Amino acid sequence: MDVSVTVVSVSRPETTAAVTRGVARLLTALGYAPLAEVTLPNGRRADLMALGRKGEFFIVEVKSSLEDFRTDQKWGEYLPYCDAFAFAVAPEFPREVLPEEPGLIVADGFGGAVLREPPMAPLAGSRRKALTIAFARLAALRAGGVQALEL
Repeated sequence: MDVSVTVVSVSRPETTAAVTRGVARLLTALGYAPLAEVTLPNGRRADLMALGRKGEFFIVEVKSSLEDFRTDQKWGEYLPYCDAFAFAVAPEFPREVLPEEPGLIVADGFGGAVLREPPMAPLAGSRRKALTIAFARLAALRAGGVQALEL
C-alpha cells in the first residue's frame, strides 16, 4: 500500500493573519473590543490592542515564527500602554523560548485559548483616560472607512 503525504507550507504572513484572527475572536468572546495594528504613542505598533468592559487595555503581540520572536524583542515597550500583555503564537510554535512573565495565547484562524493569564499592572488614571479617548477615536475612524493606524 503506497500512501503519499502532502506537506503544506504556510508563510509567515499567513500564520500572522491566522493567529491574529483567532486571537481577535478569543478576545471578543472574553468581552474585549480588539483593534489590529494600533500605533502607540511611543511609535511602536501593537498587533492587537483590546479594550475591556471595565476600561482595561490588553495588548497582544503575535509571533509567527521562532525567527520573528528572536529578531523582535521590543515587547517591553508595549507595557506602559496596557494593563495586561500577552504573546500569541500558533499551536506549533516552540513555546518554551518565550519569556514566562507575559501571558500566553495559542491561536489559529478559528479561535484561541489562554494558556497563561497575563499579570495585571493597572495603568495610571490619566494615561488610561488618554488611551481610551484615542482608542475610541481610532475605532470610530476605522468604522467610518478611514484607514487610521495611530492612537
